[in-house]
Amino acid sequence: MSPLTWQKSSFSEAGADTCIEVAAAPPTHTPHLRESDDPGIVLTTTPAALRALLRGIKAGSGLAEGVGVRR
Repeated sequence: MSPLTWQKSSFSEAGADTCIEVAAAPPTHTPHLRESDDPGIVLTTTPAALRALLRGIKAGSGLAEGVGVRR
């Protein structure tokens, strides 16, 4: 796997280590998530599962049914 390019929200404060970072691995664009203050732990999921999770969060329901991540 080639090195991932991690991005965090533009709403994050400069130098803050309390952010979720995201990277997509080519060529499949598999999403990877990590906490900026503990970058050694990376969660890998599918694009569909991440979309479902984000829809659930935006809807106020927390975790959406059927969302899975593997560590």
